[in-house]
Amino acid sequence: QVQLVESGGGLAQAGGSLRLSCAASVSIFSISVMGWYRQAPGKQRELVASTTRVGSTNYVDSVKGRFTISRDINKNTMYLHMNNLKPEDTAVYYCNAQTAGVSPSWGQGTQVTVSS
Repeated sequence: QVQLVESGGGLAQAGGSLRLSCAASVSIFSISVMGWYRQAPGKQRELVASTTRVGSTNYVDSVKGRFTISRDINKNTMYLHMNNLKPEDTAVYYCNAQTAGVSPSWGQGTQVTVSS
């Protein structure tokens, strides 16, 4: 199973920016799909953004135009660039990796708090 370590969370003001990082223990080129999920208090975990090995991306409507997901294969790291943050973006953000035939891997989560 892939080990994933997130970093970059913290406190930001509304309208501000943060960048989350997810470092993988294996070459991320070998991972079919990587994604960022988030879970706010009292809510279900939701997919925020995902990216495939071939570079296609997908975003939940609420972050389109504000968040950008990317991969750095040389660093085995995935990023989530978050701009124009809103209080409703406050949540614990989790990194996820999926490859056929292997159980999905999750990071430990990183807290993002956006103040109004």
